[in-house]
Amino acid sequence: MTAIKNKDLDYYMSLPYTIELTPDIDGFWFAEIPLLEGCVTNGENWNDTLEMIQDAKRAWLTTALEMNLPIPEPELLEANR
Repeated sequence: MTAIKNKDLDYYMSLPYTIELTPDIDGFWFAEIPLLEGCVTNGENWNDTLEMIQDAKRAWLTTALEMNLPIPEPELLEANR
C-alpha cells in the first residue's frame, strides 16, 4: 500500500465517513458526521439532506485543512482479515 504524504481535500472527501440521518417530527431530516465534530445539516427530504451533508463535510474539511487542525479518519476494514 502506498502512503499518502500530502493528504488533501480530495483524499478526505473520498473517505467513507459514517453519516447519521434522523427524521424530525416536522418532516425535515437531520444529518451529521459524528467523527467530524459539529459537521451537521438538515434538509426538507432525505435526498436533499444527503447532498447538504456532503457540502457541510467539504466546508468542515476545508476549514480544518486551512487551519492545520487534526482531521480524524474513519477506520478502514481490511478485506483480508
